[in-house]
This record gives sequence, structure tokens and C-alpha cells, in this order.
Amino acid sequence: MSRGPRRAGAGQGAAAAVQLLVTLSFLPSVVEAQVTGVLDDCLCDIDSIDNFNTFKIFPKIKKLQERDYFRYYKVNLKRPCPFWAEDGHCSIKDCHVEPCPEYSKVANSTKELEDCEQANKLGAINSTLSNQSKEAFIDWARYDDSQDHFCELDDERSPAAQYVDLLLNPERYTGYKGSSAWRVWNSIYEENCFKPRSVYRPLNPLAPSRGESFYTWLEGLCLEKRVFYKLISGLHASINLHLCANYLLEETWGKPSWGPNMKEFKRRFDPVETKGEGPRRLKNLYFLYLIELRALSKVAPYFERSIVDLYTGNVEEDADTKTLLLNIFQDTRSFPMHFDEKSMFAGDKKGAKSLKEEFRLHFKNISRIMDCVGCDKCRLWGKLQTQGLGTALKILFSEKEIQKLPENSPSKGFQLTRQEIVALLNAFGRLSTSIRELQNFKVLLQHSRCHCEKGQLFPSTSASPSAGSWGTADSPALGSLQPEVPAEPLAVHHSTQTASVGSRK
Repeated sequence: MSRGPRRAGAGQGAAAAVQLLVTLSFLPSVVEAQVTGVLDDCLCDIDSIDNFNTFKIFPKIKKLQERDYFRYYKVNLKRPCPFWAEDGHCSIKDCHVEPCPEYSKVANSTKELEDCEQANKLGAINSTLSNQSKEAFIDWARYDDSQDHFCELDDERSPAAQYVDLLLNPERYTGYKGSSAWRVWNSIYEENCFKPRSVYRPLNPLAPSRGESFYTWLEGLCLEKRVFYKLISGLHASINLHLCANYLLEETWGKPSWGPNMKEFKRRFDPVETKGEGPRRLKNLYFLYLIELRALSKVAPYFERSIVDLYTGNVEEDADTKTLLLNIFQDTRSFPMHFDEKSMFAGDKKGAKSLKEEFRLHFKNISRIMDCVGCDKCRLWGKLQTQGLGTALKILFSEKEIQKLPENSPSKGFQLTRQEIVALLNAFGRLSTSIRELQNFKVLLQHSRCHCEKGQLFPSTSASPSAGSWGTADSPALGSLQPEVPAEPLAVHHSTQTASVGSRK
């Protein structure tokens, strides 16, 4: 090969690197300037949430998620989509979905085949369960059945429902994308967010224009419908953050390397690339955090009763788990700027009741759409986080029933199942992690800007935009945000092995 072309290629690469660093040097100030201040529809500022989450909530909720009671989630991943025939970007053989079509029949390029195979592998669920774990779950079921339940337990009672070890199946990038993933979110936004077809949300590829009228329309809605949209947008932002923070960076000798992907973060949240949508999405993440934080503070009396325990069969660990949970509830109560849920459904009783029921049905429909997600890992985390949010809303709408709870007997007015409790705390744990991950992305962006200002054209590997190996004591590396998998998952009378069945993204 001649040296001329090589030099030309090197020059182009250097130019691209300069452009990237210039962009990154500008991005931190833009992101920080737009994702700050007081949130709409509440009296809370983002800096207060960041500090509260970092120093009060995140360390404890991370520890709670590692406890046996909260690491196992029972879910039915085999329900058919009730709205359309599944047509996932790439099916996942390990989850009993249609296998990928033969290359000769469908794939038009090597890239398409590689994408398909990658989604196959990354989307597969780790479904190993030790015999000891299975025996423990039977014991849990006997205990749960002895309790009084006053809500539908369809997913838990289904023969197809399985326990999933959430720590073995972390939420991260799976390669699930394309028309199937877009169809799920489009259905959620277009058909379930109280939005008429004539109003196009920003960045919708089907919109005839940029959708400038969307926020004018949104601000004209009542508080309850604005809140609904922000909750869904916040959930979407949180999921996207997890994908950006736990991205498949490379795979060598069959061992994947996961970490933050700056390019992906920029694509999803940069104000310029998203035409101003990125900062709005991130603010909605904070709003969702406030809603679930408020629910935890309101439900504390339910768990403070002596009749409520977090049963796994290990008396000592169960007591420690409940103590840790009550400690978290105490912290949530100490937060000074809670969202005021009493401002919702505050009109005339008949109209408020009707709107609340409409609100509930819209959200229930979204939970059903999660059965249309074509990747089982994505489906797992989508179902868990929507159930967690649904449980939070159930709590906020049941304040009177919670206030009337008897101390030493089950309540027929308000009850939470094991599945709802596990979903509630893990969903909030995901939001807490998202906010922590966002802070770390800001550190990475700031670090990139510092290298640019020093005139460093090619940052060292540890400062690479896609690297996630570095961090400080005050700002841990993103890779450290995932809970460690304890050596002995079920301490309930069993031996070492682990259990599992799912994960998202």
C-alpha cells in the first residue's frame, strides 16, 4: 500500500478526532445549563435531588437490591402480545422465540446478520435455577398464599411465571432495536398519553413538521394528564440511560466489555442532536424519581407494622432486610421537597373519580404493551419497571386506606403482594441508578473537555469517550454502579448456586 493514501486517511481521522473533542468540550456546559433548576409542576430543584440521591438513597437502595427478597422477581415472559403479532428485530432462541431466519433467505448484508446474532446472544435470559432455590420459592409461595390478597395476581399465579434473578440479568444494551422497539414506544406515546392524533410529539419520524405545537398542547392539559406524559417520558429516559451506561464496548476472546458509551449518550440526550428534547427527557426522569420517592414515603406505615415481614425463610436476614428497608423509608420521609399528590384529582368528586379511572386504565394498557417487546431481557425490565410505577401510583391513590391500616391484622382496604413490593423497590432502584449514572456522564464529559483544553488531541485510554474504567472516590466509575452478585444468592437454608431468568436492554 502506498504511503500517500495512508497519510490522507490519518489526516481525516485526526480531523474527525478534533471535531469530536470540540463537540465534547462544548457539551458539558450545555447539558449542565439545561438540566438544572426547579422542575415544572413541583417545587423541587435538580441539585437537591442529586445530593439527596447520592448521599442518602443510592448506597442503601443498591444494598437492598442485593438481598434475597428483592433480587428474585416472579414474572411471566411468555404472554403473547395482545395488540399485534410479534415481529422483533431479532428473536432470541434461549427464550423460546422464533429463531433468526436463515441468512440466505433474509439477511441482505453481513451487518444485518451480525446484528441479529448479537441480539440473539445479548438478549438471552440466564435461566439457571439451583434446586435449593426452587425449593425456597415453593416455601415462599406457601407463605404468600397464607396471606390475604385483595388485588389481581394473574402474573404470579400463571403456570408460565418464573422467578428471575435480577442480579444475574442486569439491565443493559442487548441490540434490540429497529421497527419492533420503535413500534412499542410509538404505541405507548401515540395511543396512551391522552394525545390526539393531530398533535405530533417532537422527533416523531411520521410528523409532517418538527412538532413545535406539542408543548403548547401539553401545557394546555390538566395537571394529571401532564403528569402522565412526564412519567412515561421519564421512564423512557431512565431506560435509555441504562443502555448508554452499560453498553457493549467490545468483545475479546468471548468476554464482553461493558461500560458507558459517550456517543450513544450524546445521540439520545445532547440538546443539539435531539433538537432540545434531551434535557426535557432528563428533567422528566427527575420528575418520575420524585413521584416514586413520594410513594415510598407514603407507604412506610404499611411496612412498619409488626405483621409485615419480608419472608425468605432466613429469620436473621429477613429481619436485617426489613431494618434496611425501614431505614430507607425514614430517609424518604426526610426529603423536604416532595411532590404534592393532593394537587391531582382535586376537582369535583365525580369528575376526579372519572379522570382517575381513565388514568389507571391508560397505565394498565401500557403494562400490557410490555408483552409486545420482542427481546425477553427488555421485556423483563419493562414489565418490572411499569409494575413498580403502577404500584407507586396505587400507593399515592390509596392514602386513606393506608392511614386506616390495622397494626396486627391484614388490611382488606390496602394490600401489596410480594411481586409488587419487589417491583416497587427495584424500579426505584433503577431510577436512583439512572440519576447516579447521569452524574457520572457529566464527569466523563467534563474530563473530555479538560483534555481538549490542554491541547491533547488523542486522550489516553482511561479518558476515552467510551471508557468506563476510571472514577474518583467522590464520583465512582459507572462500572461500579451495578450491584455485585453475592456468592450465595439464597441464604435461606441452601448452598451456593444462583438463580435467574431475565434482564433488560
